[in-house]
Amino acid sequence: MEFNGKKILVLGAGISGIAVAGILQQQGAAVTLSDTKPAENIKHDLTGLAGKGVKMALGNQDESLLAGTDYVVLSPGVSVYSPLVARAQALGITVMSEIEVAYRLCQAPIVAITGTNGKTTTTTLTGEILKAAGREVVVGGNIGLALSQEVKDVSADGVVVAEISSFQLEGVIKFRPHVAAILNLTPDHIDRHGTIETYRDMKERIFANQTSEDYLILNYDDPALRDMAGHASAQVVFFSRLQPLQSGIFVKDGTIKLCWQNNTLDICSVDSIKIKGAHNVENALAACGVAFFAGAKPADMAGVLAAFPGVEHRIEPVATVGGVTYYNDSKATNPESSVKALEAFPGHIILIAGGRDKKTDLGEFMRLIKERVDHLILLGEAADRFNQAALGHGVANIHLVNDFASGVKLAHELARPPQVVLLSPACASYDMFNNYEERGRAFKDLVRRLS
Repeated sequence: MEFNGKKILVLGAGISGIAVAGILQQQGAAVTLSDTKPAENIKHDLTGLAGKGVKMALGNQDESLLAGTDYVVLSPGVSVYSPLVARAQALGITVMSEIEVAYRLCQAPIVAITGTNGKTTTTTLTGEILKAAGREVVVGGNIGLALSQEVKDVSADGVVVAEISSFQLEGVIKFRPHVAAILNLTPDHIDRHGTIETYRDMKERIFANQTSEDYLILNYDDPALRDMAGHASAQVVFFSRLQPLQSGIFVKDGTIKLCWQNNTLDICSVDSIKIKGAHNVENALAACGVAFFAGAKPADMAGVLAAFPGVEHRIEPVATVGGVTYYNDSKATNPESSVKALEAFPGHIILIAGGRDKKTDLGEFMRLIKERVDHLILLGEAADRFNQAALGHGVANIHLVNDFASGVKLAHELARPPQVVLLSPACASYDMFNNYEERGRAFKDLVRRLS
């Protein structure tokens, strides 16, 4: 009952903040939930929390909130670099993220997955494999419900599969997953972390507290991750799509193999994986590795990989209209993720891109656009920078539109078989939507109206 009787300030009235505020109140803490937005701008119902005794401090955050506070708990949307958090740390107040609270309350072992791209697919796959293995499983974190909400009902015999973002890792202290995986590392969230070095340091926090009794799954094909092995105390297990490994999870002669302690197991053929694309082979390799060290067998893995249809908003087929198929890839919130989507098609793409600009490099993205995209439709706050980058790379047929619906309408007017229409924004959604899920649902609704 670590939180019983403590005075706790929760910053950020989003899904995670609301969940953890309620849970901490149930633990016997005196909780204040604060957000810089006034009550009328909070999109979630807070009446239930208030009825349970959680105090509200909305619209105006100042240092007085810290008086007598034992812990400050951060929602993912609240930066550890914010002035109020910095002041709390200067006063010696313990600052932790919502997933740190979840870890301290959790009875079951946690497996945690992070990386720039592929987190949701790999986390979902891992959860499905462990369910197929007969485990009691909950999945949460940066996917679905807040992790603190998910862990409260799982027994010590279960397993928690957590998707973890760099934002959530900013405030970890004791967080120690039994199995951790880092899928890849490319520049992202530089607008928050400042440098790629800081971003990498945040990712490394996922294994900072692991010991030799734990496992760390790393992508051997990513040099930045290969180098992380030297920083780890856990048993490091590599996966590779590109070359066989003496030990780890890899592809050889078209088959996914797992070699550990001189024992090699065949899992399935690459061709049998239902979700296509080289990036999904990597996701499958990582999921198999995580699930294996959490107790799954190759047969469990093979069955799920053959049936798993993919996650919503990730190269998701929506409808075929006039012989043209429309794909929702709203989850592509950075250029590297959009590159993987473009690589999934041979060409003849009508691409809708743009949104809240993360200021990451656009070189590879624009080179692939020039090669595979027939028409580039740009929108949102990033449109001007993306347009200049596209012109600089010799991209033809660039169209700027004022709003999301106009972009879908223009794509419909331009598209002819064998072209496809692909929403893959390479940007965050916050200039027009609350999150990428809302953006993806809006796209699907507009497409279905066309049909």
